[in-house]
Amino acid sequence: MPKTAYELEREAKIARNRALIEQLQLKNASASVRGAATNAKAPAKSKPAPKPKAKPVQPIKREKRLVEDTPRRVSERLRRSTIELATTPAQKRKREQEDEALRRKNEEEFLAAEERAREAKKPRHEELDLETLAGQEEWEPGALSGFNSRLQSLLRAPHPRGAADVDAFVFESERKEDAEIAALRERLQGMKIVARAKVTQDRVYTAAYHPDPTTDLIFFGDKHGQLGIWDPRAPADDAGDEGDDVDPDQQETGKYWRLQVHWPATSKSSISCIKFDPIDAHSVYTSAYDSTVRSLSFTSGISREVFAMEQVLITSLDVPPASHEMWLSDAEGWLTHLDLREDKSKKRAYQLSEQKIGCVSVNPTNHAFILTSSNSRMLKVWDVRKLQKLSANRDGVLELELEDVDKLDKPKGGSATLRAEWKHDKSVTAAFWDPRGRSIVSTSYDDTLRIWDLSPSHMAKHAPFPQFKPFNRIRHNCQTGKWVSLLKAQWSQNPDVYPHFTIGDMDHSVDIFGCKGNLLAKLSDRNKISATQAVTCSHPSIVERVATGNASGRCVLWAPADDEEE
Repeated sequence: MPKTAYELEREAKIARNRALIEQLQLKNASASVRGAATNAKAPAKSKPAPKPKAKPVQPIKREKRLVEDTPRRVSERLRRSTIELATTPAQKRKREQEDEALRRKNEEEFLAAEERAREAKKPRHEELDLETLAGQEEWEPGALSGFNSRLQSLLRAPHPRGAADVDAFVFESERKEDAEIAALRERLQGMKIVARAKVTQDRVYTAAYHPDPTTDLIFFGDKHGQLGIWDPRAPADDAGDEGDDVDPDQQETGKYWRLQVHWPATSKSSISCIKFDPIDAHSVYTSAYDSTVRSLSFTSGISREVFAMEQVLITSLDVPPASHEMWLSDAEGWLTHLDLREDKSKKRAYQLSEQKIGCVSVNPTNHAFILTSSNSRMLKVWDVRKLQKLSANRDGVLELELEDVDKLDKPKGGSATLRAEWKHDKSVTAAFWDPRGRSIVSTSYDDTLRIWDLSPSHMAKHAPFPQFKPFNRIRHNCQTGKWVSLLKAQWSQNPDVYPHFTIGDMDHSVDIFGCKGNLLAKLSDRNKISATQAVTCSHPSIVERVATGNASGRCVLWAPADDEEE
């Protein structure tokens, strides 16, 4: 059958396209040959190796939900109308009663769950044993009994808090004092880092060194109410195996235990202060922002509540030597006195400031003199003998507001309650008496440390001090900001050595000053420390022992280099 004109034209067009494709392929091939020849003449250039790129954050893989073939939804009106057609009135009443009972049950369960959630956020006021304090912390098998045994080892002997004589280390000649300072400087400058560990999970707020002279046991309080107890000299096999691929200089040292003493485990329970029982050091007191003070007994392993307030932050506490009394300061400017032998409901409270009192310190040699530092920029020395003579009500409670205190302090004759005051340029972070009850050091946000030296003759009188001004001012960066704990100059509690205090430095070092403002030592190690050592404390019995803590919960023990080999 002869082809049509259309088919002939179609075949001719296909032939032309094939010829064109063959021609184009030849041109491409020749071009590639010319390019290869040209490249062969030129020397080959080596491409630089691509720089490694950071692995991007991978999105979370979410599984697709499978849509089940569920029956079609029917409205409640239609469903009920269908059921009601097939039920009798008696059955309908029964069903309504069952629905009402189910509704009430669900409502009660919901309210109970809400109440449990509210209770879980409230402070705990009951007695707590070690197992409860350990909480959800991952303890190794037998660790709890081992920790209890460690506490029991502190009961071998009492360790009362000591106080130096008020005239101790007061020299008749400067030569003798210079020799004493030089000897102490030589001992302190030989210290280095001998142990490190992440003792608490959150920022360290406060610390205290147990006074037992045969051991090193340091207590740290953190931002979330956790009490970390560190034994930095524990054998390495007790501290856990961190693997062979870890640099020995980066491994944790010693053994530590974490107890959730204050509750809830949030910033509302930050531990503000730690003090040991001044009679024998067989228990430890902790105050916290949860408005409670608790005592952990090393004998029984039980934590009990000593005192509680109504939603007022307790900022500091102090327990003078050889006494059964406690002084508390709070965020509303009140000072509270407790007799630890009486019921915790009995108290004597005095409002001494319109703003927060951040620190209280009791004179260790004359317990009538109390030191307060507040956000009002004022450092004040109080003689509380007149306050303590006031009668409490029949419940044993006394509350004296600021106006009443001011009136009491302005009598016609008689003793003065406010003995001295000094206004700083900014808020006073802390102020403490030295072990002699003679020197005072204050820390302020105006970047200045101030030191006072008081004459015992001024305290013997009942009138305001004739003169009260610091004899030395030390420039010191105290701008810690939001993420670093406040710097507080802390006296060494050792009564047998020349008075000196420690304070963290924003340059990641620890500074040690004498009571006259002499810089005795500046401890630092750039290879091991990269954070501000904001919280410091010293061993009350051993001179060459300083412990520090930072904002991540990591703690450091400073001691002589020879002790590292022990």
